[in-house]
Amino acid sequence: MLLVTDRERGVTMTTTSPGAGGTAGPDQQELPPAGVDDEVLDEQRRRWTPLRIATWTAIALLGGLGWVMLALIRGETVNAIWFVFAAVCTYLIAYRFYSTYIERKLLRPDDRRATPAEYAENGQDFVPTDRRVLYGHHFAAIAGAGPLVGPVLAAQMGYLPGTIWIVVGVVLAGAVQDYLVLFFSMRRGGRSLAAMARDELGRVGGAAAVVATLAIMIILIAVLALVVVQALGESPWGVFSVAMTVPIALFMGFYLRYLRPGKVGEVSAIGVALLLLAIVAGGWVAESGLAEWFTFDRTTLAWGVVIYGVVAAVLPVWMLLAPRDYLSTFMKIGTIVLLAVAVIVVRPDVMAPAWSEFAGDPAGGPVVPGPLFPFLFVTIACGALSGFHALISSGTTPKLVEKERQTRFIGYGGMLMESFVAIMALVAAVSIDRGIYFAMNAPTAATGGTVETAALWVNSLGLAGVNITPDVLAGTAQAVGEQSIVSRTGGAPTLALGLANILAQFFGGAALMSFWYHFAIMFEALFILTAVDAGTRVARFMLQDAVGTVVPKFRDMSWRPGVWIGTLVMCGAWGGILIMGVTDPLGGINTLFPLFGIANQLLAAIALAVCLAIVARRGTVRYLWIVLVPLVAVAVITVTASLYKIFSPTPGVGYWAQHFAYRDAIAQGRTSMGAAKTPEQMEAVVRNTFIQGTLSIVFLVLTLVVITAAALAALRSVRAGGFPSAEREAVPSRIYAPSGLVPQAAEKELEKRWLAEVGAPSRTGGH
Repeated sequence: MLLVTDRERGVTMTTTSPGAGGTAGPDQQELPPAGVDDEVLDEQRRRWTPLRIATWTAIALLGGLGWVMLALIRGETVNAIWFVFAAVCTYLIAYRFYSTYIERKLLRPDDRRATPAEYAENGQDFVPTDRRVLYGHHFAAIAGAGPLVGPVLAAQMGYLPGTIWIVVGVVLAGAVQDYLVLFFSMRRGGRSLAAMARDELGRVGGAAAVVATLAIMIILIAVLALVVVQALGESPWGVFSVAMTVPIALFMGFYLRYLRPGKVGEVSAIGVALLLLAIVAGGWVAESGLAEWFTFDRTTLAWGVVIYGVVAAVLPVWMLLAPRDYLSTFMKIGTIVLLAVAVIVVRPDVMAPAWSEFAGDPAGGPVVPGPLFPFLFVTIACGALSGFHALISSGTTPKLVEKERQTRFIGYGGMLMESFVAIMALVAAVSIDRGIYFAMNAPTAATGGTVETAALWVNSLGLAGVNITPDVLAGTAQAVGEQSIVSRTGGAPTLALGLANILAQFFGGAALMSFWYHFAIMFEALFILTAVDAGTRVARFMLQDAVGTVVPKFRDMSWRPGVWIGTLVMCGAWGGILIMGVTDPLGGINTLFPLFGIANQLLAAIALAVCLAIVARRGTVRYLWIVLVPLVAVAVITVTASLYKIFSPTPGVGYWAQHFAYRDAIAQGRTSMGAAKTPEQMEAVVRNTFIQGTLSIVFLVLTLVVITAAALAALRSVRAGGFPSAEREAVPSRIYAPSGLVPQAAEKELEKRWLAEVGAPSRTGGH
């Protein structure tokens, strides 16, 4: 018998080896090892050749030079190329050294253990999935609106604060959270974050986590869906191209499952070719008589997104969700890489200062009200740290991962890529004229809505070197094919303009400005929709887990009535407030939209608190700081931001201050105030701010309850030297796959042995 011992739990796993007695059946076939020995991998990582030393020295020096140019050089124009060098070099060093440190010291994965995708495979939600396809699904699912629009809005403070938070935050917080939650969920059979909270924090802490995660999840999905609807409204190009990704993904799913199992490279080439054709054809459709067939109002699109969410959540994951997310990743990463290459070639100058005039203003600025700390850190809600990611990392991804060591590549590596998306979005925003930036992102109440009034207002801000004219604003709108760019708030139009400005200089010139602008709008919609479908499936998992505590049958993810009931309830929840928001500009999700950033980061605090309790229970106290550092940081940030929103006397910052200001104005008989131009709109502001203020208090209290419960649980574990783990019983693995994008030498050797003795992998999921 071959003995495989799990280091953390002391569980002994047995697999049949030659001569164990009797004839081996299909399930007892003699197999090569299911994973490379840790000692072999560690020895290869520690083998420092002259070439390796020179390579990492060059990366460190280039990254250091990039940070010096961004942070220390003053009195001359900064080139955008240094953003790329500083960020990419930091990511490479963090992935190679820090994530490996976490893997070796804290998590210690064992590829000889089967993952839930292997031992619980059901062809529906639990499906062993090729690591490259799963990386695409995971990245597409976590990369929603946050990394695109958050950095654009935060550019008001200057380029340096956002850059530091995006890069340093992801290395020490965001990527750590995603990696840990993914690993711990995988070890627990793919349990949701709320379910793990119940297991680790007790009845009170667990209940608070369940309520908070479900409520915040509904808000996050509805916000993401609203951004998609706004981007695709009256856009036949975007609607056609995004719609075509569905049949393309279905083709890819069936191709991998039935026609050519395991041929990932083959189907990738076909899928990318079809995707590019759909994008180009979308432009043709928009200019043809077919445009009216793909032009929909926002209410119709909202219903379409809800219906798509239902379908994507109930179909087997291999059929639509995973291949569509994988396909979308080519579009996402391809566009961002193209933008990075364009930045290196074009080398645009950064128009924004390192620290703007608003960075030190306690009142903030016209785009983001409030002081830099804490509001910069909740405005950039996904590029550095995002609680939504914890839901994906404990939702679909742990049910699909083939081998334990792949969690570093998918969890930590996937978040690094999203951070790079945020950096590129920031570059796009700070490379356009500052006058245009503020004219686009300030509300109509400030700009007046016309190019003349907008130019007067921007020039009145007293920004250094800014003197915008109405002709410049009108000419910019004409160049990108828009009637006006004034007060196109939300961040997405600004990102599209910045991206178009850089790419047009790289290829096509001014003649293609309009093409690149509308391409960027479509890209943003495709980018965000993948978070909606995956988020809906995860929300269904969470609801089934929660109801399963009362009705155990609901915990069975293959029970079709539970699947349909969970999906319809969650889609009804976020879809209802989405449709209300689309039909009422001051109602529905528009009421909850301002809560997005803080609620998302409060969810991150909950996720890290659960990780703290788990790490302490495992007895790895020496490395508790890996979780404690980001948890303390995000707790301070989110609690401070929540207190500002609840208690600030400034109406532009505090929900209750705004609530009482508008209520008093109504009592005084006023019929308009600020952005509210009618008595009905003033009443809506009073109603909305009451809801926002109340939910802020509820979310803050729930989060503090969870953090307190986690701290107490961790303290008990530390005093006791650890407790028995809640991990699933170890099951020996009977499949093999490399751990990263590029297999190491020892992994290649073992892969060859599996191919020779067992044959090509036949993944039931088609991946």
